[in-house]
Amino acid sequence: MSAITDPIADMLTRIRNGIRARHQRVEMPSSRLKVEVARVLKEEGFISNFKLGEEGKKKALRIFLRYGPDGQSAIASLDRVSKPGHRVYVGAREIPRVLGGLGVSILTTPRGVMTGKSARKVGVGGEILCSIT
Repeated sequence: MSAITDPIADMLTRIRNGIRARHQRVEMPSSRLKVEVARVLKEEGFISNFKLGEEGKKKALRIFLRYGPDGQSAIASLDRVSKPGHRVYVGAREIPRVLGGLGVSILTTPRGVMTGKSARKVGVGGEILCSIT
């Protein structure tokens, strides 16, 4: 099996595929960045929970997807913004609002992984990883 060139895109794709297949949870190899992205998704209410487990020597991240009472997913769309071939960096004043403030953008900043809203509040810019609605 070849190495994944963009682990964050792989994570987002696994979540999208899990939602389409109506799974309760999705699993993927873990990394500190993926755990931080999962933490932000949980804080913003897009997923119900996440857990770190171990499969042999490898650490696995298990994300529990969230659905409404009518079976509708909490995540409508999940898009990768900054890619390995085209990184997208913004200053604190240029952080875009997703769907006029209804969506969330996740950034990696010098102060850690956070939402675009909290990065604006703290006054730091960074790399936009993804946007969620």
